[in-house]
Amino acid sequence: MSGPRVGLLFGSFNPVHVGHLILAEHFATRTDLAEVWLVVTPHNPFKAVADLLPDTERLRLVELALAGNPHLRAEAIEFGLPRPSYTIATLDALRQRHPHHDFVLLMGSDNVPGLPRWQESARLLSEVDIYVYPRPGYDLPSLEEFPRVKLMNAPLLDISATYIRESLCAGRSIRYLVPAAVEEVLQPPRASV
Repeated sequence: MSGPRVGLLFGSFNPVHVGHLILAEHFATRTDLAEVWLVVTPHNPFKAVADLLPDTERLRLVELALAGNPHLRAEAIEFGLPRPSYTIATLDALRQRHPHHDFVLLMGSDNVPGLPRWQESARLLSEVDIYVYPRPGYDLPSLEEFPRVKLMNAPLLDISATYIRESLCAGRSIRYLVPAAVEEVLQPPRASV
Protein backbone atom coordinates (compact mmCIF):
# COMPACT_ATOMS: atom_id res chain seq x y z
CA MET A 1 0.00 0.00 0.00
CA SER A 2 1.26 3.45 -0.85
CA GLY A 3 -1.11 5.46 1.32
CA PRO A 4 -1.05 6.31 5.00
CA ARG A 5 -1.12 3.68 7.71
CA VAL A 6 -4.24 4.20 9.78
CA GLY A 7 -4.90 2.53 13.11
CA LEU A 8 -8.45 1.35 13.79
CA LEU A 9 -9.52 1.39 17.42
CA PHE A 10 -12.90 -0.32 17.63
CA GLY A 11 -15.23 0.17 20.54
CA SER A 12 -18.69 0.91 21.75
CA PHE A 13 -17.25 4.03 23.46
CA ASN A 14 -20.09 3.91 25.94
CA PRO A 15 -18.96 6.60 26.76
CA VAL A 16 -15.60 7.60 25.28
CA HIS A 17 -13.13 8.38 28.08
CA VAL A 18 -9.58 9.63 28.58
CA GLY A 19 -8.19 6.09 28.50
CA HIS A 20 -9.41 5.71 24.90
CA LEU A 21 -8.03 9.11 23.95
CA ILE A 22 -4.60 8.66 25.54
CA LEU A 23 -4.26 5.29 23.83
CA ALA A 24 -5.34 6.64 20.42
CA GLU A 25 -3.04 9.67 20.71
CA HIS A 26 -0.16 7.41 21.74
CA PHE A 27 -0.55 5.22 18.64
CA ALA A 28 -1.08 8.22 16.34
CA THR A 29 2.02 10.08 17.52
CA ARG A 30 4.46 7.41 18.74
CA THR A 31 4.23 4.68 16.09
CA ASP A 32 4.35 4.45 12.30
CA LEU A 33 0.63 5.31 12.07
CA ALA A 34 -0.40 8.58 10.46
CA GLU A 35 -3.82 8.63 12.15
CA VAL A 36 -6.04 6.63 14.46
CA TRP A 37 -9.75 6.28 13.73
CA LEU A 38 -12.09 5.45 16.59
CA VAL A 39 -14.61 3.10 14.96
CA VAL A 40 -17.86 3.43 16.88
CA THR A 41 -19.50 0.02 16.98
CA PRO A 42 -23.29 -0.11 17.02
CA HIS A 43 -23.34 -3.62 18.44
CA ASN A 44 -20.40 -5.75 19.49
CA PRO A 45 -21.42 -9.41 19.09
CA PHE A 46 -19.99 -10.09 22.57
CA LYS A 47 -21.96 -7.33 24.37
CA ALA A 48 -25.61 -6.90 25.29
CA VAL A 49 -27.44 -4.26 23.24
CA ALA A 50 -29.47 -3.05 26.24
CA ASP A 51 -26.36 -1.58 27.91
CA LEU A 52 -25.55 0.82 25.05
CA LEU A 53 -26.29 4.52 24.80
CA PRO A 54 -27.94 5.29 21.44
CA ASP A 55 -25.52 4.94 18.49
CA THR A 56 -25.74 8.56 17.39
CA GLU A 57 -25.17 9.80 20.95
CA ARG A 58 -22.00 7.72 21.34
CA LEU A 59 -20.74 8.95 17.96
CA ARG A 60 -21.48 12.56 18.91
CA LEU A 61 -19.55 12.18 22.16
CA VAL A 62 -16.55 10.73 20.29
CA GLU A 63 -16.68 13.62 17.81
CA LEU A 64 -16.79 16.13 20.69
CA ALA A 65 -13.87 14.37 22.40
CA LEU A 66 -11.71 14.44 19.25
CA ALA A 67 -12.53 17.98 18.12
CA GLY A 68 -9.43 19.82 16.98
CA ASN A 69 -7.12 16.79 16.94
CA PRO A 70 -5.75 16.27 13.41
CA HIS A 71 -4.45 12.76 14.24
CA LEU A 72 -7.71 11.28 15.49
CA ARG A 73 -11.09 10.87 13.88
CA ALA A 74 -14.47 9.32 14.63
CA GLU A 75 -15.59 6.68 12.14
CA ALA A 76 -19.23 5.57 11.83
CA ILE A 77 -18.91 3.13 8.92
CA GLU A 78 -20.40 0.29 10.95
CA PHE A 79 -23.69 2.18 11.31
CA GLY A 80 -24.42 1.31 7.67
CA LEU A 81 -23.29 -2.32 7.82
CA PRO A 82 -25.36 -5.39 8.77
CA ARG A 83 -25.50 -6.14 12.48
CA PRO A 84 -23.89 -7.56 14.42
CA SER A 85 -20.76 -5.86 13.14
CA TYR A 86 -17.80 -8.09 12.34
CA THR A 87 -14.30 -6.65 12.07
CA ILE A 88 -13.55 -8.35 8.74
CA ALA A 89 -16.69 -6.86 7.12
CA THR A 90 -15.82 -3.42 8.47
CA LEU A 91 -12.28 -3.75 7.19
CA ASP A 92 -13.56 -4.75 3.73
CA ALA A 93 -15.90 -1.74 3.68
CA LEU A 94 -13.14 0.65 4.78
CA ARG A 95 -10.73 -0.73 2.18
CA GLN A 96 -13.36 -0.22 -0.51
CA ARG A 97 -14.01 3.36 0.63
CA HIS A 98 -10.31 4.18 1.20
CA PRO A 99 -8.34 1.96 -1.22
CA HIS A 100 -5.04 3.81 -0.70
CA HIS A 101 -4.99 3.44 3.09
CA ASP A 102 -3.16 0.67 4.91
CA PHE A 103 -5.26 -0.25 7.92
CA VAL A 104 -3.87 -1.64 11.18
CA LEU A 105 -6.05 -3.05 13.94
CA LEU A 106 -5.43 -1.82 17.48
CA MET A 107 -6.57 -4.05 20.31
CA GLY A 108 -5.99 -4.85 23.94
CA SER A 109 -4.12 -7.98 24.98
CA ASP A 110 -7.38 -9.33 26.43
CA ASN A 111 -8.71 -9.81 22.86
CA VAL A 112 -5.79 -11.85 21.47
CA PRO A 113 -6.74 -15.27 22.91
CA GLY A 114 -10.19 -15.00 21.28
CA LEU A 115 -8.93 -14.01 17.81
CA PRO A 116 -9.28 -17.55 16.36
CA ARG A 117 -13.04 -17.38 17.14
CA TRP A 118 -13.57 -14.11 15.21
CA GLN A 119 -15.51 -14.13 11.95
CA GLU A 120 -13.13 -15.15 9.12
CA SER A 121 -10.23 -15.05 11.58
CA ALA A 122 -7.75 -16.80 9.27
CA ARG A 123 -8.27 -14.15 6.62
CA LEU A 124 -8.10 -11.33 9.16
CA LEU A 125 -4.89 -12.66 10.70
CA SER A 126 -3.23 -13.05 7.29
CA GLU A 127 -4.32 -9.73 5.76
CA VAL A 128 -3.82 -7.11 8.43
CA ASP A 129 -1.23 -6.04 10.98
CA ILE A 130 -2.51 -5.98 14.54
CA TYR A 131 -0.91 -3.78 17.18
CA VAL A 132 -1.66 -5.06 20.66
CA TYR A 133 -1.42 -2.94 23.79
CA PRO A 134 -1.22 -4.42 27.29
CA ARG A 135 -4.36 -4.47 29.44
CA PRO A 136 -4.11 -4.58 33.23
CA GLY A 137 -4.74 -8.08 34.51
CA TYR A 138 -4.38 -9.85 31.14
CA ASP A 139 -1.33 -11.85 30.18
CA LEU A 140 -0.52 -12.05 26.50
CA PRO A 141 -0.43 -15.57 25.04
CA SER A 142 2.40 -16.67 22.79
CA LEU A 143 2.29 -14.75 19.52
CA GLU A 144 3.97 -17.50 17.45
CA GLU A 145 0.65 -18.45 15.85
CA PHE A 146 -0.06 -14.77 15.09
CA PRO A 147 2.89 -13.52 12.97
CA ARG A 148 1.20 -10.19 12.10
CA VAL A 149 0.42 -9.40 15.74
CA LYS A 150 2.91 -7.04 17.35
CA LEU A 151 3.02 -6.15 21.04
CA MET A 152 3.34 -2.39 21.46
CA ASN A 153 4.25 -0.29 24.43
CA ALA A 154 1.37 1.92 25.52
CA PRO A 155 0.22 3.68 28.68
CA LEU A 156 -1.77 1.44 31.00
CA LEU A 157 -4.92 3.12 32.30
CA ASP A 158 -7.42 1.09 34.25
CA ILE A 159 -10.45 3.25 33.42
CA SER A 160 -13.64 1.65 32.16
CA ALA A 161 -16.83 2.98 30.61
CA THR A 162 -18.70 0.77 33.10
CA TYR A 163 -17.12 2.68 36.00
CA ILE A 164 -18.13 5.97 34.39
CA ARG A 165 -21.72 4.80 33.82
CA GLU A 166 -21.92 3.57 37.42
CA SER A 167 -20.58 6.92 38.64
CA LEU A 168 -23.22 8.77 36.62
CA CYS A 169 -26.00 6.55 37.98
CA ALA A 170 -24.78 7.19 41.54
CA GLY A 171 -24.58 10.96 40.96
CA ARG A 172 -20.79 10.99 41.36
CA SER A 173 -18.38 13.20 39.46
CA ILE A 174 -16.82 12.01 36.21
CA ARG A 175 -14.51 15.00 35.92
CA TYR A 176 -11.08 14.08 34.47
CA LEU A 177 -12.37 10.62 33.48
CA VAL A 178 -13.84 12.03 30.26
CA PRO A 179 -12.99 15.13 28.21
CA ALA A 180 -14.68 18.31 29.45
CA ALA A 181 -16.95 18.48 26.37
CA VAL A 182 -18.18 14.94 27.06
CA GLU A 183 -18.66 15.69 30.75
CA GLU A 184 -20.83 18.71 29.87
CA VAL A 185 -23.18 16.47 27.88
CA LEU A 186 -23.28 13.56 30.34
CA GLN A 187 -23.18 15.50 33.59
CA PRO A 188 -24.20 19.10 32.98
CA PRO A 189 -23.44 21.55 35.81
CA ARG A 190 -26.27 21.88 38.30
CA ALA A 191 -27.94 25.25 38.53
CA SER A 192 -27.09 27.23 41.64
CA VAL A 193 -29.92 27.61 44.10
